[in-house]
Amino acid sequence: MTGQNKMAKTSGEAPKIKLNDGNEMPALALGTFLGMENGVIVSKENELVNVIVEAIDIGYRHIDTAFIYNTEAEVSKALSTAFDKGATKREDVFVTTKLWNTHHQCDEVEEALRSQLNTLGLTYVDLYLMHWPMGFHSNNTYSDVDYMETWKGLENAKMLGLTKSIGVSNFNKEQLARLLAEGYVKPAALQIEIHLLNVESELVSFAQSHGITVMAYSPFGSLVKRFGQMFPGPKCDDPALLPIANKYDKTVPQIALRWLVQRNIVPVFKTLNHSRLKSNMDIFDFNLTDEEMKILGSFDSDTKYTLPSFWQDHPHYPFKKIPKPLPSPFIN
Repeated sequence: MTGQNKMAKTSGEAPKIKLNDGNEMPALALGTFLGMENGVIVSKENELVNVIVEAIDIGYRHIDTAFIYNTEAEVSKALSTAFDKGATKREDVFVTTKLWNTHHQCDEVEEALRSQLNTLGLTYVDLYLMHWPMGFHSNNTYSDVDYMETWKGLENAKMLGLTKSIGVSNFNKEQLARLLAEGYVKPAALQIEIHLLNVESELVSFAQSHGITVMAYSPFGSLVKRFGQMFPGPKCDDPALLPIANKYDKTVPQIALRWLVQRNIVPVFKTLNHSRLKSNMDIFDFNLTDEEMKILGSFDSDTKYTLPSFWQDHPHYPFKKIPKPLPSPFIN
C-alpha cells in the first residue's frame, strides 16, 4: 500500500497522481481500444461515444486512445458532447494518445501529433506516448530509425505545447534506462501490460524509482473475455480471490483494479458496458492488506496477451523472442 499519499482525492472522481513534470494524472483511465478482428474493431451506432460521455458524467477524467485504435474521432465527438453540457471543461479531462510506429522519424512526430489533435478536436493532449520502440516505414517494412530520434520528436512536441507530458509504451527496462540516460526530458509515464498473470515487479520498480508513473493496460487479464474468448488463469470465482472480494463487498475485477492502484499503477481498462463504468470507479473506498496484496500478486506467470512476435526480428523489439511467432497482428 505504498505511495497513497501521492494521490489527492477529488469528490466524485478518481484521485490524481503527480507526474514528475508537475502535471497531474487521474489514477484511473477509460481505454478506447476495442480489439482486433480482421482489423481494428470500430464501435457501431455511437456505442463508444455514449460510453465515454457517460463515463465523464459519472466522474471519469482520463481517456486513453491512440492513432492505431481508430477511435480518436469518437473520442472527439464524446468530448465535444460532454463539454457542450457545460459541467466539464477541457482542462478537467486528461487525454492520452499515442504515436504510431510509421511516424518515428524525429521530424514526423510533430506532423503526426498535429494531425491527431485535428482528429481529436483539441489544441493539446495531456500525455503523448511513443506506442512502441519500433519504427516502420509507411509500407510497414522495418525502419532502422533509433527510438532516441523519435524521443527527440516527442520532446519537441512538448516544448511546442502540443502535449503537456510525454512518455512511452511497451518499452523494456533496458530501453527505458537508455531513454533516461540519453534523453533531455524524463518520461512522465510508462504504459505496459500488467495484470494478475503479468505482475512486472522489476520493470514497475525501476520506473517508479525514477519517478515515472506506470500505467497498466489489460488490467483484468484472464478475469474477463478477450476478443470473445476466455484464457487460462484466475477467474471471477477463484477460491483465493472471491473471499477477498466478498470481505469488502466488491467484485474480483474491482479488487484486481485496487491491487494496481495500491501499487501506484494507473489502470487503463476498456468497456462498452455501462454498469461496469460505475463498478470500476468504485475502488477508492477500501484498502487491501499486505497479505491480500501478496495473494493477488502470487498468480504471476509472466503471461502477456499483447505479444506481437511477428515483429520480433525488429532490432528494437522489446520482448523475449519465441520459437513460433504469431501469424497475425495483436496490437494494444
